[in-house]
Amino acid sequence: MSNIPDIKELLMVYEERNVWAGLGVTAIAMTVYVFVVFQQAAGGPLVEVDWWPIMAWTIGASIAASIVVSVVWGIFAGMRDPDGVGKSDQRDRDIAHMGGRVGQAFMVVAGLGVIVLSAFEADWFWIANTMFFGFALSAFVGGVAQVIAYRRGLI
Repeated sequence: MSNIPDIKELLMVYEERNVWAGLGVTAIAMTVYVFVVFQQAAGGPLVEVDWWPIMAWTIGASIAASIVVSVVWGIFAGMRDPDGVGKSDQRDRDIAHMGGRVGQAFMVVAGLGVIVLSAFEADWFWIANTMFFGFALSAFVGGVAQVIAYRRGLI
């Protein structure tokens, strides 16, 4: 037996490709966001950074990048396997629901963090970034759970 993966394994199903695209874009976008915020702070206090335009651009760019990566990957996959493009079944829906439930736990934690920060009248920077990173962590962890379910199956 060869250890070389079959082309079908590399193409993945539509939903799994989208999950991988989202994971990659989320990791890159959050890294860029942190880098830009620290660069803007230039060693000064983070709360003095004009963070909201950076955050808004990061959100918009990551949505656009996820769409572009998914579409381009889908085009290449469609050229290799026209019958498998865009198909979805019950297993895909079950995996998506499970990933959503896993990610939702991190949204709850972020929401609680926002409430606590608000109660202590923390700077808006910390409140907004807590929610922002909660969204990102939710999407990322939920995506990782979905990839694991695609590779190992639902338990």
